[in-house]
Amino acid sequence: MKKYIGYSLLLLSIIIASCEPIKRTGDFKILPLPQEFEIKGVSALAHNSLKNIYALDAVKMPIVSNVLSDLVSTPNKAEAQITYAIDNTLDLSEDGYQLDISENQIEIKAKDEAGLFYAFKTLEQLLIDAKDQKVNLPICTIKDYPVLSYRAVHLDMKHHRETLDYYYAIIDKLAAYKVNAIIAEVEDKLEYKSQPTVSSADALSVEEWQALSKYASERHIKISPLIQGLGHASFILKHEKYKHLRDDPENDWAFNPLDPKTYDLQFDLYRDALAALPDGKYLHIGGDEVHTTGRNSGKTSLDLQLMWLEKVCKFAEENNRIPIFWDDMPLKDSGVYDSMFDSDLSQEEIDKIWAENEHKLAAFVDKLPKNCIYMRWNYSNSDALGNSKAMKWFIDHDLQVMGATAGQTRWVLMPQQESNMNNIRSFVNASIDNNLNRILLTLWDDDSPHFELYMRGILAFAEYSWAGDKRTIEEIKTTHRQREFSHELSAPKYAFIDDLEIQVGLWKNILLKGNKRNYLKKMENPLEEGVISLPDLKNKGAWTSENEERLDKAEEILISYEQVADQIDEMKSMTTRNLYTLEVYEQVNELTAYPAKVLMAFKELDNSNNEAGSLSKVKNLEEEFNKVRNELEAVYSKTRNLNKPADYILDQDHHAHLANQSINFDWQFYAEMLLFDKISQTY
Repeated sequence: MKKYIGYSLLLLSIIIASCEPIKRTGDFKILPLPQEFEIKGVSALAHNSLKNIYALDAVKMPIVSNVLSDLVSTPNKAEAQITYAIDNTLDLSEDGYQLDISENQIEIKAKDEAGLFYAFKTLEQLLIDAKDQKVNLPICTIKDYPVLSYRAVHLDMKHHRETLDYYYAIIDKLAAYKVNAIIAEVEDKLEYKSQPTVSSADALSVEEWQALSKYASERHIKISPLIQGLGHASFILKHEKYKHLRDDPENDWAFNPLDPKTYDLQFDLYRDALAALPDGKYLHIGGDEVHTTGRNSGKTSLDLQLMWLEKVCKFAEENNRIPIFWDDMPLKDSGVYDSMFDSDLSQEEIDKIWAENEHKLAAFVDKLPKNCIYMRWNYSNSDALGNSKAMKWFIDHDLQVMGATAGQTRWVLMPQQESNMNNIRSFVNASIDNNLNRILLTLWDDDSPHFELYMRGILAFAEYSWAGDKRTIEEIKTTHRQREFSHELSAPKYAFIDDLEIQVGLWKNILLKGNKRNYLKKMENPLEEGVISLPDLKNKGAWTSENEERLDKAEEILISYEQVADQIDEMKSMTTRNLYTLEVYEQVNELTAYPAKVLMAFKELDNSNNEAGSLSKVKNLEEEFNKVRNELEAVYSKTRNLNKPADYILDQDHHAHLANQSINFDWQFYAEMLLFDKISQTY
């Protein structure tokens, strides 16, 4: 009996020891990477040993996550494991902080309130890593500050709305990675009190927006509105009430800038948006991709845009906001636009283009408002010499510039090209090199992937815009997995996202005759013009021969699908956080695999000796696909409203936005739905 008790006690001690942090060096990956991070050893502080906190000079403790929510403020400094203070004499830039961890103590000094908030965000990441690895906190010194002061993320709501709770979750996530601004393209998702016709039935009220703004501001994120005009105005001009304000009476794209009532309407929308988002600094006025007709006034499109720009910039100034304007149209009208997107052009070729065309810019430079920020956007070739040349031209003419990169452009289902990290990196570097100090990460809702699929790109943006170019893209991918899932899942064997990107790229048009998924709705006969042919039962083997390349892609998808499914399944069983993100990726994997399975069923039918059995399989494909669709919708709908309101009016869809092509969620599956229609009509 004594021997049994002895073994039991030994086993119990082993179990307890395995659950307690030990003094070994951990692998701490902070994102964004601090400017200085020196690890000197291992402290005696475990992730769960921090109980008391002491504020020097009665400084209010910043808002923290549940990682630190059990901390108790103490008036006795000797009892505290954490002390903190704000010291504006610190030799650091704004938002900067210093965090020192010794054997038994954590000391935080911050330049300002934002710096204090960010210091605690860094400490939270250290604690999470320590808990994941069952190690103590490191003895370390961190000195940190951002390389760019304004680090904004675009929240584009043009084609769908998230649940209100999810917007709060997004704010928490952005704050955790030291993003400090949101530019919200609210379109019709704000209940405009002055122009209620514009608002969608699912719009957030002014008060709901104000609550979001306050919540974000408390976490050092300032939300500014983006209200599109002069063009991109379909969400307004589609309504019968406003048709008289169209530049072209048959086209809902652009306002007539000659009509004073255009400004009455736009300024009403601006006022409501500023009231809804009172904490922001900017008013983004749009202004891109538009040529107005002039209505026989003798004025050019450029004349009219400059006239409009002057009026809206004056409004912004009178309302204590800084206007932001997409810069593309003046550059297009001057003949230098294309050079900004051609990475193959040499400096000599760029200089020649500008030498031949710069006089066109000079002709109207004095009409460009000085209070405006000119947003130089480039989502694919930001390393092009012409892009930097354009930024320098604005700077040289005493005009303010802000860069805009992208984490999502026109990719269907999920971002591509390694979450567009290289473009994000190069544009942040260009902004740093040109001392611009501000940058925006756009996330376009045109084809409306799930927001969770943006997170890797957002983390890359947060890294580069705060820390600069310190980590490689591969290092950021590893750090993303550690931060978002767990330390164990940072291992290379769990790097599935790049493979899934390739899979999605193959999936997009695999059932179609070319790159047509976005254009099916505009076709007179999409079954014939867009959807692939089906096997001819009277001509065995012909379909397989004609679709050999397509079938090779299907096999590639299915191989990738199995591998990604195994990786995600294992990660779901191991992750310590963000399980929902993996569930979203899982649904993308399932959706992209199904058309490949369909093609394999066609191949079997085309070559089968058991035609009745193979044909039965093909006819059952739609029922099986509906199960895939239902599961995806069940997961997506946890955070987003899948269907637009029943009375929603779709606009003319000038740019073939998938998410603008149906009231319900059919737009996501329209190619597959057409294929099943074709099957039912053929067999």
